[in-house]
Parts: sequence; C-alpha cells; structure tokens
Amino acid sequence: MTMKQATIRSGQGIGTITIEQAHVREPGSGEALIRITAATLNYRDLIVAKGLIPGLGKQPQVVPLSCSAAVVEAVGHGVTRVSPGDRVTPIFAPFWLTGSAPDPRMLGGPIDGVARQYAVFDTESLCKLPDPMSDLEGATLPCAALTAWSALTAFRPTQSGEWVLAHGTGGVAIAALQLAKAIGAKVAITSSSDAKLARAASLGADLCINYKKQPDWASAVRKEIGGSGVANVIDTVGAVQFDDNSSLLMPRGQLSAIGMLGSDFSWNRTDSSVRLAPVGVGSREQHEAMTAFMVQHRVRPVIDVVYDLDRLADAYRHLEGGSFFGKIGVNLL
Repeated sequence: MTMKQATIRSGQGIGTITIEQAHVREPGSGEALIRITAATLNYRDLIVAKGLIPGLGKQPQVVPLSCSAAVVEAVGHGVTRVSPGDRVTPIFAPFWLTGSAPDPRMLGGPIDGVARQYAVFDTESLCKLPDPMSDLEGATLPCAALTAWSALTAFRPTQSGEWVLAHGTGGVAIAALQLAKAIGAKVAITSSSDAKLARAASLGADLCINYKKQPDWASAVRKEIGGSGVANVIDTVGAVQFDDNSSLLMPRGQLSAIGMLGSDFSWNRTDSSVRLAPVGVGSREQHEAMTAFMVQHRVRPVIDVVYDLDRLADAYRHLEGGSFFGKIGVNLL
C-alpha cells in the first residue's frame, strides 16, 4: 500500500516542500498503524523549514509537522493501549511519557512528523482522543495547547483570579487564553489587529491591547490591571520583550519563555529577580491531564483555516504571513 506524504529539505525553505508517494509499512510488536486525518501547523515548523535553529530538522529532509489526529488501522503483537478504530493523537515528543526532563526526539524536526496519510508509531506515544473533540481540534493539542498548559500548570500553577498576559493571537496564545479562563484567571492579550482582539474578547479576554496603537503596551497593561501584577506571562515573542514582561510580574510571578516570534528566546536571559520558566512543550502524562481538563471545561480549540495536504506550501506561507487567528489546519483525508 502507498500513501501521500510531504517532505521538506530542512533549513532550505518553504519552496523545498514536495508531495510524493511513499510505502506504508505494517506495524511491528508494540506498534500501531494509524491513518492520519488532520494536522496543524506551528511556528516551529517555520523554524525547521528556514533553519532558524541550526540542526533542529533531520537532514537532508524530514516529513514535517508535529501535531495530528488519526484513527488506528491495525496493531502489532502485544498491543493493549489502543485498538483498531480508536481515535488518537500522537504526542509531540514520542519518548517523553512522564517526568519533567524533555526528550529531544520530537516529531517534524529530529524525527519524521505527521504530514502524511499513514504512520506507524509505538503505541505508548498515542493518546486517545475523546469524543467531544473533532479530529481538527485534536490536532491542535500536541504542541500549541500542551505548551500553553505546561506554562500555566507545570512550574507555578496559575490560580483563579490571577492575571495572565499572552502576546499575539497564534496557537499558543489563544490556547493559553482559553485554558487560563477555564482555570478562572483573568487574561490580558496583545495584538496589532483590532479584529483579532475582538475575537479574543469573544473568547473571554478581559483586557485587549493593540500594541501598534499603544506602543507602551506594558504601561497600558499596568494601568488597567492595577497594582496586582501579572502572575504569568506567556512569552511567545522572546528576549526583545524581556524587560517589559518582567516589569509587569507580581512577586513570584512567572515569565514562561516559549517562543521567538520577534527575537531570540528568553531562555538564556539571566536575572535573579525574575522567575523564568523555559517551557519545552510537555509529556504524555501532561497531555492526558490537559485533554481531560479541556473536556471537563468544554474548551474547544480554535482553527482558523484548513488546507489540503497538496497545498501545504500555501499553509506555510499563511503561517509566515501572520494573518491567522488560533491554528492553521491541514486536511489529510
């Protein structure tokens, strides 16, 4: 049996994406063959495509994307975790099952990802997708949603009534908004688009700041939230905002260093007065806890637009352009 899959030459740009036919292998002992139905993109996929972090993508090429939903087609000998017909999501780091130490073997980077119609995975890396979530919604969970969940719960658990600040309206920021509101926190969000801020407000954002209209956005946030300070900054922009983000933190508040949308990561900044938490997505255990929480609180992930696999390069360009809200999906049916 053959399938359609995408590959990209790591670090060589979006233009090297190709769609090709590939062989589908049978699952071995402890493995499952899954039929992937939906996937989503993350900014990390651009990092691999453009080589923004040297060595992150498998050479010379890799099957891209890390986040998907699928149906189990067949299982190998000794499998009890899943059965044919189960809806599942492969976790972002297939060998990081529990504990706080990240595993560097991640889908769509060091190892082949999910931009393909079939894949074989060790069943320990598969999590069941609950019925209330669609396949596209499930495909948002492994990276963006879990990163937000880890930022809010893994280091300094966010409490009801506290303020969370999220920058932008991409996958991590919108997941953080939705999860923080479900926890009972208050959320401030920044964007350069009034239309996107209006959508964020419809999801429960308590404070929306257009940083183009208010360049001193930190002062605007400080004025609006009063003297309580921010408990957790979801830092998707990077070190360029380190000082402003840090100035807003309440005592023992947390700067969750996640992204590099505007500069280098904040991970390497050293300031003993700042509680800096480098967020490296999360484990299977965290993924399952997050999914149960989302179902309990009826959190429905946001997918802005969906492309067919044949148009994956267009999906990347849409991601690069930044005009999306929440997540960009890929249909693999």
